[in-house]
Amino acid sequence: MGELVLAAKITHVPSIWLSIQPGKNHGIRRPAELALQEVAKRARERGADTYVVADTHWLNTSGFHINARAVHEGTYASHELPHFIPKLPYCYPGDAQLAELIGEEIQAGGQHALVHDIPDLRLEYGTLVPMYLMNDKQPQLHVVPIGCNMFSTISENLRVGEAIARAIRRSDRRVAFLASGSLSHSFPTNEKTQAYLNKISMDFNAHMDEHVLELWREGRIKQFLEILPEYNEKCAGEAAMADTGMLFGLLGGTTYEGRGEQLCPYFPSTGTGQVVVDFELTDHAA
Repeated sequence: MGELVLAAKITHVPSIWLSIQPGKNHGIRRPAELALQEVAKRARERGADTYVVADTHWLNTSGFHINARAVHEGTYASHELPHFIPKLPYCYPGDAQLAELIGEEIQAGGQHALVHDIPDLRLEYGTLVPMYLMNDKQPQLHVVPIGCNMFSTISENLRVGEAIARAIRRSDRRVAFLASGSLSHSFPTNEKTQAYLNKISMDFNAHMDEHVLELWREGRIKQFLEILPEYNEKCAGEAAMADTGMLFGLLGGTTYEGRGEQLCPYFPSTGTGQVVVDFELTDHAA
């Protein structure tokens, strides 16, 4: 029987890629880099062999989608920010069997899911930026990306998280789950963007993000889940905060009594709120 060995909320902002390149922005996201590497270290120490990544930059508009390629390989340039990420090489083993199980369990839970083995279905930077820092050692962990439906509801994504937990138990994998996305996700207007590389768009968003982090650190998860729909709506949740919904569904929803350990300081990036948090696993998790 498979096992969930790690569950984390992580950042994937393109400024992390800038941070690891030579030039004027080198090192600007060093705390986030170290936090992602710490998550990877913990995953390996716990015997993880597979990353399942809820990627809020793989946006879906209908259904839930899982990438079942046997090997993810290519060179990535961001269509959104080609001046940030122009040449990102990658090659990671996939896991078709686990992808199929996840698809089956999402369907069993009453939602529409599609599992894809399409040569031209490449990875997005919500997976690639973290994996560059987290999956460079040998042997590499398998990678199963899950798309995030931008029109999904919080309740749907909680159920998808529950389905992922069932799929993990049916598998023979030791899984590290990564909810790859922002906290608040409001961008400044284009004319102001360059001045907001290290600023939040609105003080309200920063206050809400900090409140959410406090709830996570203190283990007040039921209270967080009560405000999550409004938080998503008022703070412009990235891809409907689908990754966060999946994360807490996986952990057990309102029955989850664990806490989140914040691994880097909260930071703004081009108006959005970012962090890395590792959640302790309890009996209610997969």
